[in-house]
Amino acid sequence: MIPLVYDCARENFYNFPHQQGRYYMRHLMSPLDLSKEELDDLLTLASDIEKNPSKYAHVCDDKRLATCFYEPSTRTRLSFEAAMMNLGGKVLGFSSAGSSSASKGESVSDTIRMISCFADICAMRHPKEGAPLVATRKSTVPLINAGDGGHNHPTQTLTDLLTIYREKGRLANLTIGFCGDLKFGRTVHSLTKAMSRYKNIKFVFIAPPELKIPEYLKHDLLDAKNLDYKEVETIEEVIEDLDILYMTRVQKERFFNEQDYIRLKDTYILDLKKLEKSKSDLIVMHPLPRVNEIAIEVDDDPRAAYFDQVQNGKYIRMALIMALLGITDPVTGREVLDTHSL
Repeated sequence: MIPLVYDCARENFYNFPHQQGRYYMRHLMSPLDLSKEELDDLLTLASDIEKNPSKYAHVCDDKRLATCFYEPSTRTRLSFEAAMMNLGGKVLGFSSAGSSSASKGESVSDTIRMISCFADICAMRHPKEGAPLVATRKSTVPLINAGDGGHNHPTQTLTDLLTIYREKGRLANLTIGFCGDLKFGRTVHSLTKAMSRYKNIKFVFIAPPELKIPEYLKHDLLDAKNLDYKEVETIEEVIEDLDILYMTRVQKERFFNEQDYIRLKDTYILDLKKLEKSKSDLIVMHPLPRVNEIAIEVDDDPRAAYFDQVQNGKYIRMALIMALLGITDPVTGREVLDTHSL
């Protein structure tokens, strides 16, 4: 199967195969690049890696991952690096645009051509929506979108799906509430797209008017697929109904006006009092970093799952790296993704 690649300029998807040696190279720009069956296989592989890490410790002994991060990151960059090293591979790259030739004016297209000479696979984060997609047109190695502006963050979505599956035992028949910055929150956009493919999912979007879910998501996805969703402005009015509460921070780096950020940054603060009426098996998720939108007192509550998300991120990225490189699973003897046929 050839992945569907997202064209943010047209808000559309299109096929984008590359032939690389013996297999058709695949990139990951959006969580929808993967079929539900492929997602299931990735989640299964990630779980196997966690249970049997020694069996996967050398599958990437001769491989190199390039981390091209044009904006700051702690969890995502270190998770990719730990994932590759735990598979036996090596890592090279840069952690900010200022420490790369981008500071001299080099284009993303030229950078990825150069990176393709040194690495077998690349993870790219960029503040501009669509930049990793542009890079795929010149890349000769598989490229993973590690976050592009306020658009998509597919590996965080894979992390979230693994967390939900492990905590709830299913990816269907769930009510999920997204709270905070839903306008610029790429993790929210990506997870909404991914969860829309599962049965009986109810979406609740909790945000002030200034940070509501983008109209294109409502028009092109939620309304187009006739999905069950509603928009509210407080946690309290919906907390009893939720199976999952996905908190997000108000992102200062996405605001052009600092006064707007200051006015909105403390709109939502989740504490134990707000959780009193929630279901006992509710899970609280957060892509991190948090500022103060989740009180520290919640960290030790059994409903808090956000630090488990971090650990899950390493395992799912290990699985994804193996899959995109076409590496055979040493346990099952097969590849996760079809990279051999059109």
